[in-house]
Amino acid sequence: QLKLEESGGGSVQPGGSLRLSCVASGRTSDVKAYAWFRLAPGKRREGVSWISTIDDTTYYSVPVKDRFSISIDNAKNTVYLQMNGLSTEDTAIYYCSAIRSELIPGPVYDYEMDYWGPGTQVTVSS
Repeated sequence: QLKLEESGGGSVQPGGSLRLSCVASGRTSDVKAYAWFRLAPGKRREGVSWISTIDDTTYYSVPVKDRFSISIDNAKNTVYLQMNGLSTEDTAIYYCSAIRSELIPGPVYDYEMDYWGPGTQVTVSS
Protein backbone atom coordinates (compact mmCIF):
# COMPACT_ATOMS: atom_id res chain seq x y z
CA GLN A 1 0.00 0.00 0.00
CA LEU A 2 1.22 3.48 -0.90
CA LYS A 3 -0.12 6.86 0.13
CA LEU A 4 0.61 10.08 -1.75
CA GLU A 5 -0.10 13.56 -0.43
CA GLU A 6 0.43 16.75 -2.42
CA SER A 7 1.01 20.21 -1.01
CA GLY A 8 2.20 23.62 -2.16
CA GLY A 9 -0.69 24.62 -4.37
CA GLY A 10 -2.28 28.02 -4.21
CA SER A 11 -3.07 31.18 -6.13
CA VAL A 12 -0.41 33.15 -7.97
CA GLN A 13 -0.27 35.91 -10.55
CA PRO A 14 0.87 35.27 -14.13
CA GLY A 15 4.64 34.99 -14.24
CA GLY A 16 4.83 33.76 -10.68
CA SER A 17 6.26 30.54 -9.29
CA LEU A 18 5.15 27.68 -7.07
CA ARG A 19 6.80 24.53 -5.83
CA LEU A 20 4.61 21.50 -5.34
CA SER A 21 5.59 18.68 -3.01
CA CYS A 22 4.46 15.08 -2.92
CA VAL A 23 5.20 12.97 0.13
CA ALA A 24 4.98 9.22 -0.32
CA SER A 25 4.48 6.84 2.57
CA GLY A 26 4.03 3.11 2.86
CA ARG A 27 5.72 0.69 0.49
CA THR A 28 7.84 3.31 -1.27
CA SER A 29 10.63 0.89 -2.13
CA ASP A 30 8.55 -0.62 -4.93
CA VAL A 31 8.01 2.69 -6.73
CA LYS A 32 9.89 2.93 -10.02
CA ALA A 33 8.75 6.42 -11.00
CA TYR A 34 6.67 9.35 -9.83
CA ALA A 35 4.63 11.50 -12.16
CA TRP A 36 2.72 14.75 -12.00
CA PHE A 37 -0.58 15.11 -13.81
CA ARG A 38 -2.96 18.03 -14.03
CA LEU A 39 -6.65 18.42 -14.68
CA ALA A 40 -7.70 21.78 -16.06
CA PRO A 41 -11.27 22.98 -16.60
CA GLY A 42 -12.65 21.62 -19.85
CA LYS A 43 -9.67 19.34 -20.44
CA ARG A 44 -8.73 15.75 -19.78
CA ARG A 45 -6.10 14.82 -17.23
CA GLU A 46 -2.67 15.16 -18.81
CA GLY A 47 0.79 14.04 -17.83
CA VAL A 48 3.07 16.95 -16.98
CA SER A 49 6.31 15.38 -15.84
CA TRP A 50 7.81 12.21 -14.42
CA ILE A 51 11.02 11.11 -12.78
CA SER A 52 12.61 7.72 -12.32
CA THR A 53 13.54 6.60 -8.82
CA ILE A 54 16.24 4.39 -10.33
CA ASP A 55 18.36 6.78 -12.37
CA ASP A 56 16.63 10.19 -12.12
CA THR A 57 15.58 10.13 -15.77
CA THR A 58 12.99 12.85 -16.33
CA TYR A 59 10.29 13.76 -18.81
CA TYR A 60 8.42 17.01 -19.43
CA SER A 61 5.42 17.67 -21.60
CA VAL A 62 5.85 20.28 -24.31
CA PRO A 63 3.81 23.03 -22.61
CA VAL A 64 5.94 22.95 -19.46
CA LYS A 65 9.40 21.72 -20.49
CA ASP A 66 11.03 25.17 -20.43
CA ARG A 67 9.39 26.28 -17.20
CA PHE A 68 8.91 23.31 -14.87
CA SER A 69 11.48 21.16 -13.12
CA ILE A 70 10.90 17.86 -11.35
CA SER A 71 13.18 16.49 -8.66
CA ILE A 72 13.17 13.78 -6.03
CA ASP A 73 14.62 13.27 -2.59
CA ASN A 74 14.66 9.50 -2.20
CA ALA A 75 15.73 9.69 1.44
CA LYS A 76 12.66 11.77 2.26
CA ASN A 77 10.38 9.97 -0.21
CA THR A 78 9.39 13.36 -1.54
CA VAL A 79 8.93 14.52 -5.13
CA TYR A 80 8.94 18.17 -6.10
CA LEU A 81 7.64 20.11 -9.07
CA GLN A 82 9.12 23.58 -9.39
CA MET A 83 6.86 25.69 -11.59
CA ASN A 84 8.16 28.97 -12.97
CA GLY A 85 6.71 31.48 -15.39
CA LEU A 86 3.17 30.38 -14.63
CA SER A 87 0.34 31.39 -16.92
CA THR A 88 -3.42 31.05 -16.79
CA GLU A 89 -3.08 27.92 -18.93
CA ASP A 90 -1.40 26.23 -15.97
CA THR A 91 -4.49 26.57 -13.79
CA ALA A 92 -5.50 23.06 -12.81
CA ILE A 93 -5.66 20.50 -10.07
CA TYR A 94 -2.23 18.90 -9.91
CA TYR A 95 -1.99 15.24 -8.95
CA CYS A 96 0.97 13.23 -7.78
CA SER A 97 1.09 9.62 -8.92
CA ALA A 98 3.36 6.59 -8.67
CA ILE A 99 4.00 3.45 -10.68
CA ARG A 100 5.42 0.09 -9.65
CA SER A 101 6.96 -0.65 -13.05
CA GLU A 102 9.45 1.31 -15.13
CA LEU A 103 8.11 3.90 -17.54
CA ILE A 104 8.90 3.81 -21.23
CA PRO A 105 10.73 6.98 -22.27
CA GLY A 106 8.26 9.56 -23.47
CA PRO A 107 4.81 10.77 -22.42
CA VAL A 108 3.05 9.29 -19.43
CA TYR A 109 -0.65 8.44 -19.31
CA ASP A 110 -3.02 8.29 -16.38
CA TYR A 111 -3.99 4.66 -16.96
CA GLU A 112 -0.38 3.61 -16.45
CA MET A 113 -0.18 4.81 -12.86
CA ASP A 114 -0.83 2.64 -9.82
CA TYR A 115 -1.31 5.21 -7.06
CA TRP A 116 -2.74 8.70 -6.86
CA GLY A 117 -2.79 11.56 -4.41
CA PRO A 118 -5.92 13.65 -3.82
CA GLY A 119 -4.56 16.62 -5.77
CA THR A 120 -3.73 20.22 -5.00
CA GLN A 121 -5.24 23.27 -6.69
CA VAL A 122 -3.07 25.69 -8.63
CA THR A 123 -4.77 28.87 -9.77
CA VAL A 124 -3.00 31.45 -11.91
CA SER A 125 -4.86 34.73 -12.28
CA SER A 126 -4.32 38.45 -11.99
